[in-house]
Amino acid sequence: MKVAPRFGTGHRILVTGGAGFVPSHLVDRLIERGCTVVALDNFITGSKENVAHLLGHPAFTLIEADISDGLPAHPAMAERFDAILHMASPASPTDFEKLPVEILRVGSVGTLALLERATDDGARFLMASTSEAYGDPEQHPQRETYWGNVNPVGIRSVYDEAKRFSEAATMGYHRSRGTDTAIVRIFNTYGPRMRPDDGRAIPTFIAQALRGEPITVHGTGEQTRSICYVDDLVRGILLLLDSTETGPINCGTEHELSMRRLAELIVSLADSRSEVTYITRSADDPEKRRPDLTLARELLGYEPTVAPEEGLRRTIDYFRGRLGY
Repeated sequence: MKVAPRFGTGHRILVTGGAGFVPSHLVDRLIERGCTVVALDNFITGSKENVAHLLGHPAFTLIEADISDGLPAHPAMAERFDAILHMASPASPTDFEKLPVEILRVGSVGTLALLERATDDGARFLMASTSEAYGDPEQHPQRETYWGNVNPVGIRSVYDEAKRFSEAATMGYHRSRGTDTAIVRIFNTYGPRMRPDDGRAIPTFIAQALRGEPITVHGTGEQTRSICYVDDLVRGILLLLDSTETGPINCGTEHELSMRRLAELIVSLADSRSEVTYITRSADDPEKRRPDLTLARELLGYEPTVAPEEGLRRTIDYFRGRLGY
């Protein structure tokens, strides 16, 4: 299966959360294709630094705005969009405690506002969902047909349920109004432009290793994640954008590692003397996480290519430069 590029020169794309970790990489690839990109971000977790190299580019506009408050009144928003990528949302475990209402609003009010705009414009709408929609899964690996095992009132629920609502809203507009929609379920992604204080395992472990601090692994460290380098994820998202598939479709890799092994690997790659230590495990922390990529392969021709060692090495180099170690 090969998906032909659908969006490029002459197309206008709106990317919410455009100054965030993953969305900023997507913006780069869309600009390279010749698209005109408008990025919205309220900078609650995103950073202007991630798109600083694009400021002044004739095909790029950055608007500081919160999509939860509605679409901003800005000249760049007046013209029709060909595609809308809804990537905005705080997404780390620390955000779940600090920004619960903001997460719920962007996943509900924000999603509905963008679906209305996509419907009016006749634009393709791509919703960035998450593997968190599966909760603490009782199926392994996780297929898109699995409905999940989510605690609806747990500490993580604000993110899990906001994304599940967004998926439902996306399908509701697709079925009732004929909106051209797609849902991608993103698995654990890492790479340059992550926040050092993100709260997720990889940036935390890397920052600790570079500082020579103890690596703090939650619980016994036997819980697993399948880690995906950002370039692989972005390629998968663009394949889905270009396709006519509705999804949901998983996107990630099958490189499943225990948290203990991940910590040990980062210590080794960083040439660090840090020791792995163990702290209390957070509530509702999923035991296992690995995508079934059958649909992505069959429908999109997707295949991740970056091995964990190579991706982690690139990410460590980025953090070394940023942190000055």
